[in-house]
Amino acid sequence: MMNNSQFRAAGNPIIVASATGDVTGDRVIDHVYLTGTKTPDSPYIRNIILHVQDGRTGVVTSLPLHNNEGYNPTLFLGDFTGNGVEDILIGMATGGSGGIINYYIVSFIGNKATILFDSDVYNNHFQYDVTYQDHYKVEVISRPNNERYIIDISTRDPSYLNEIYDPSGKLKTPITGFVDPLSGLYPVDFDSNGVYELLAYQKIAGRYHADGLGYMLNTLGWKNNGFVLQEQYLGIFGAQM
Repeated sequence: MMNNSQFRAAGNPIIVASATGDVTGDRVIDHVYLTGTKTPDSPYIRNIILHVQDGRTGVVTSLPLHNNEGYNPTLFLGDFTGNGVEDILIGMATGGSGGIINYYIVSFIGNKATILFDSDVYNNHFQYDVTYQDHYKVEVISRPNNERYIIDISTRDPSYLNEIYDPSGKLKTPITGFVDPLSGLYPVDFDSNGVYELLAYQKIAGRYHADGLGYMLNTLGWKNNGFVLQEQYLGIFGAQM
């Protein structure tokens, strides 16, 4: 596998993340790495490309990514489908105010790249409605599974509540919040069977990004050639006693 000094000597992008494991399915350890171009005077990485060097043949196969830039690109290898072969989880932070991170999961069996998870697809599917209600409540509707949640915000700072509600607890004007795209996607083997599920975090915001109300937590598992929703929770922030 080429190292960073070889890349620099050739005037090419540098290796920004690497891992080893059997991702091709032949029981020989392969080298997996990401290359990218550093931005001058910044940790931001552009033109991120996935490479897999077959451990048996030494042949390198590359996969350009649609979302191919960000901060702190990461790699994790694990079996997400239950076929006994490790898949490749890629993450790269966008650096925006919402803490959004782009993710891919790629299968590389037989040196053929297949995208199993794309955060763009996930974000387009998992949409929510966030609506302030009378009497210090916020309603969150999860559209894909038609679930309804109520957040009690009565313990928030009185100055915050006074901007939104009149003395009787009625809304002064209609207010809607929003749920950000993915800000975290964590591999977790919930049932300890050697196959990883996914725990996805999406921040719930009120009137602006810093007005955090909690997180939508979705657990996903592989079924029928795709990741499906297993459980959904809404996590809220505690209040100072």
